[in-house]
Parts: sequence; C-alpha cells; structure tokens
Amino acid sequence: MSRHRIGFWYRFTAVLAKPPLVVLFKREWRGMEHIPADGGFITAINHNSYLDPLSYAHFQYNTGRVPRFLAKAGLFRNGFIGTLLRGTGQIPVYRESTDAANAFRAAVDAINKGECVAFYPEGTLTRDPDLWPMEGKTGAARVALLTKAPVIPVAQWGAHEAMPPYAKQKKVRLFPRKTLRVMAGPPVDLSEFHDKEPTAEVLRAVTEKIMAAITELLAELRDEPAPAEPYTLKKARAAAAARRRAGADREKTDHEKADHEEGAK
Repeated sequence: MSRHRIGFWYRFTAVLAKPPLVVLFKREWRGMEHIPADGGFITAINHNSYLDPLSYAHFQYNTGRVPRFLAKAGLFRNGFIGTLLRGTGQIPVYRESTDAANAFRAAVDAINKGECVAFYPEGTLTRDPDLWPMEGKTGAARVALLTKAPVIPVAQWGAHEAMPPYAKQKKVRLFPRKTLRVMAGPPVDLSEFHDKEPTAEVLRAVTEKIMAAITELLAELRDEPAPAEPYTLKKARAAAAARRRAGADREKTDHEKADHEEGAK
C-alpha cells in the first residue's frame, strides 16, 4: 500500500514507539486488507485501555495508511505537544462550536483530502464491566454522512491486560508478555442513509450500525458472544439512582421499625 502523506513527524514518532511495542508485546493482526489503499476513509475503534491507541496505531501504520486522531483544539496550542500534534497531522475538534457539524470541519476536510480519520465512537474508555463497547456518540456518523467515505470498523483486545482501565494504579503489567489483538472488518454499509437528512434519529441509527459492526468483530476476537444490548451510561446511572433510593427506603423502614419497637417497650 502507498505510504504517501506520512511525513517526518509521524515517521519520527513511529521510530520511537514501534521498537518497545515489538519487543514487549506479541501481536495478532487481522483484516489489514480492509484498510483502503487510496482515498479518504474513517476508522471506528473500540476503547478499553489507555494503551490501545498505540496498539491500533501500530497496526494501521503498518498498512501504509496512517490514522489521524481527533484531539481537543486547545492541545494544539500547548508547546511541544502542540508541535507534535500538528506535525503528525492530528485533527483538532472545536468543542466550543455551537454548530455540531462545524465542530468536525477539520475531520471532514482531512477525509476529503484523502486522509484516514480515526474515531473512538464511545468517546471514552468503556464503562461496561466486561469491557464490551458502550453505546456510541454520533460524531463518526455525522462525518460519515457528510463525506460518504468508507467506515472501517476496528476491534481490539488485549491491551487491557497490560493496562486495565480505571485501575487505581496506572501500572503497565508487561509480564507475562501480552498479545495485542487488532482486527479490521469490511466497510459498514451505510448506503441506505446517504440520501437522508442527518436528523438525530438518522445519526443514532448510523451510530448503532457502526457500533454493532465493531462489537461483532470484538466477539470474534474474544471468541464469545456479545451482550444483546450495549451498555449505556444513562441506563447505568438510572439503575444506580434506583439502587440508592431503594437503599434509602430500606434504611428509613428499618429506623421506623426500630422506633416502633422502642416505643412498644
């Protein structure tokens, strides 16, 4: 595959990052043939470890098509980090924009110029207790409909064994040597949505289709069935609130019972 548009800074970063990854981890990579050789496209990846962006980036760098990650626009003004982000062609996200479509204008521009833009549709590390993908946010769907670019689902597994998410101590567990598994699938067929207005309902439907493709790949990597429904923060918070209310009700009942028994003596 062509290695155009990689540039000095991306190659420099790869020279620093690849040797430790090669030495410290085993790799199981599948589906590289699904990464387009030319033209702009989107990758949509699950997120279950602070380490997995390196695992995914290593995988895709070796296909010859480097990913451009999304980052807060403010980071691009931050000294050396900003220089590195700009030099490697990362994509600023203008979260302060009042126009949701305009917030991703740099991502759209990059894709239209033939680049790959990588999305983590969950927006953060998964909160699912078993590390399945959560319900996704609609940014990737919005950009996909604006550009009509191919959306390549990517699942990864194994980085969490070296760096578990939300661990109290952010220590990397290198031994025994872990296997970083990355698998890309065929483009998600979104043609049914291309002539529709990007309403909230359409964006949600596109997002669900993208997340379903990622989850299906992850189930294959894990060799186990995925849950019937994705974990959602809204439902989890509602369930937690219900448990708190139930606990408070039980505590109140216990106090009332104790007061009644005390009065009966």
